[in-house]
Amino acid sequence: MVCLRFLLCFLLVNSAYVTIVSHDGRTITIDGHRRVLLSGSIHYPRSTPEPDLIKKGKEGDLDAIETYVFCNVHEPTHRQYNFSGKFDLIRFLKTIQDEGLYGVLRIGPYACAEWNYGTTNKAFMVILLDEMQNFTTMIVDMVKKENLFASQGDPIILAQGIDIIFIHLVVCANMAQSLDVGVPWIMCQQNDAPQPMLNTCNGFYCDNFIPNIPNSPKMWTENWKGWFKQWGCKNPHRIFARFFQRGGTFNNYYMYNGSANFDRTAGGPYIITSYDYDVPLDEYGNLNQPKYGHLKQLHDVFHSMEKTLTYGNISTIDFGNSSSLFFRNGNETSDATITFQGKSYVVPAWSFSILPDCKNEAYNSAKITTQTSMMVKKPNEAEDSPSTLKWSWRPENMDNFLLKGKGESTKRQLFDQKVVSNDQWYITTIKFKKRDPFLGKSMSLRVNSTAHVIYAFVNGQHIGNQHAENGNFHYVFEKDVKFKSGRNVISLLSIIVGLANYGAFFESKPAGNTGLISIIGRNGDETIVKDLSAHTWSYKTVESVPFKRTMTWYKATFKAPLGNNPVVIDLLGLGKGTAWVNGNNIGRYWPAFISSENGCSAKCNYRGAYHAEKCLTNCGEPTQRWYHVPRSFLNAEGDNTLVFFEEMGGNPSLVSFQTTRVESVCANVYEKNIIELSCDMKSISAIKFASFINPDGNCGTFEKGTCESSNNTVDILTQECVGKEKRSICLYGKFWSTGLQWCC
Repeated sequence: MVCLRFLLCFLLVNSAYVTIVSHDGRTITIDGHRRVLLSGSIHYPRSTPEPDLIKKGKEGDLDAIETYVFCNVHEPTHRQYNFSGKFDLIRFLKTIQDEGLYGVLRIGPYACAEWNYGTTNKAFMVILLDEMQNFTTMIVDMVKKENLFASQGDPIILAQGIDIIFIHLVVCANMAQSLDVGVPWIMCQQNDAPQPMLNTCNGFYCDNFIPNIPNSPKMWTENWKGWFKQWGCKNPHRIFARFFQRGGTFNNYYMYNGSANFDRTAGGPYIITSYDYDVPLDEYGNLNQPKYGHLKQLHDVFHSMEKTLTYGNISTIDFGNSSSLFFRNGNETSDATITFQGKSYVVPAWSFSILPDCKNEAYNSAKITTQTSMMVKKPNEAEDSPSTLKWSWRPENMDNFLLKGKGESTKRQLFDQKVVSNDQWYITTIKFKKRDPFLGKSMSLRVNSTAHVIYAFVNGQHIGNQHAENGNFHYVFEKDVKFKSGRNVISLLSIIVGLANYGAFFESKPAGNTGLISIIGRNGDETIVKDLSAHTWSYKTVESVPFKRTMTWYKATFKAPLGNNPVVIDLLGLGKGTAWVNGNNIGRYWPAFISSENGCSAKCNYRGAYHAEKCLTNCGEPTQRWYHVPRSFLNAEGDNTLVFFEEMGGNPSLVSFQTTRVESVCANVYEKNIIELSCDMKSISAIKFASFINPDGNCGTFEKGTCESSNNTVDILTQECVGKEKRSICLYGKFWSTGLQWCC
């Protein structure tokens, strides 16, 4: 009898920590309560340090943090695993738990994510189903062991076992269900996702998405808050709207913080090192204002309307005091005035307004009532001469492959470089007799290449180089060359700038010099082609990135910048290569790759449907100039070491370390609205401009309008704001005569 009582007590105590996650046709339910859930993607292999980022996500009124599990960082070699350092998945999930947020775990193993092979490893591509089951089961067992699924207590409320991999959906769904995680499984971009998987939407817009079964809620697993960037392209920007107006109740921002593709992880190909994505927390972890604050205001409104948004038929059910109202203006050019219950509301073009009580507008997507932060980069104050680093250097030793024709392995065929993923030398020799008819002709070397960058040498002499452009990764490289009688060495360096991560049969797309390689001889109308593709080729895998006669290793020491502001390194002046700080690979750099001069505008017009070529900046500038150096990579005391391998012969004297911080803020505030001004935990030092009624211009270029308040607004704001870390401002009534109301 005593034992029975003890057992009953134990079961009751244990069940108190269990969270029941389910769903119906409207929303995800948690312990029986319908929820509006706002989530943000933060990828632990990309983002450091996570605690601060996750805390900022919570302060931005998120409910959950979503992450992929990155198969090829955890299993770089078949059945050899790595969960240490920044790859510590369990630590990341526990950090989410410590902040009181939910987790959304997208196990993969395929994830796309602009990452080499879409985060899969080579074994996965060969033995798809076996490897998927092995990896997914291992991750689930790890998470279960730590009691991190909601069915065990906290914090993971949703799981995803496979992304858009196109095949074996029923098998994958059955395998996922057999793991018994106790929370719903989701499957994105699969209109035929089998039950009980919940199919979801990824995209710029998902307001028209309809789940494939009536009992599935309308879920947006990837709300693309910006867009990734490729070498040679401009910076994209965007905002969003509409999803919740049409019945959506789960939204995940992809990304919320993107950080960077450290090491050689960026896929694509041609994805740059930065994964900033124009999201609420920028690459360095700073608040991207006004986007962060504008979305926080939206989150606050949605949470206040949770009951209305999650119950009943959107168009016909009236919940009395819980009713809410959306106004949407789909016109791309004209504002609209809407009269409802005797009151007029102005809805700007291509925007929506939310009236939680059906009377007062709490939010409009086009009316930005949060500050804009102007970020600057400051010199490294820890150095006496911060703009000049003292360099040591040595050239890359390439005699073995340029002059001697020696590699590490040989084959009588051309090698597909994606098997090794690193950069690769292709080396062969060819002999010409003194009277060979080829030697008397005009000659060229022709390479049908799928390398992203190719450098070509003949007998140690650099004859030319070429890189893929405009998304065309199949091209012909051809340069004139003079061969000598006797032995000639042909050396081709093939550089890969990210492996494919998306599309049908992406894993089979060739990489490197896999096409026809030939010597072309011409004499008048006569052309002779000598095919070298079946020659014996030697291969040498480049562990870092080498090449070119001017290719050189550089090394310098530096002091860690003072303070806590994020650290960046300015690589303007360099050509192309890879950089390391204290042995940490901070990624590929290519500041010599300049974006085109055309396509940008001084002011972005967000009206109308978004696409990746809309609202661009950075025309005529390096694709990426500044690179994030997480403070976790640095020694706070003593020297730090910078090493980079420069392929194209840039100028290292311009390289410098800097910190990024908020320099100034500016904002518009509308009547009957509140705005909070803050300077990133620093005191406000001065008010440079202030104007009431109808000021004109944009942030940084404001000017007074035709009508102005009789009060000296600069003096008022100076008195109330200077010396304070933050200040909230309300405008009310006829503010041009009564001034400001200050809010606690």
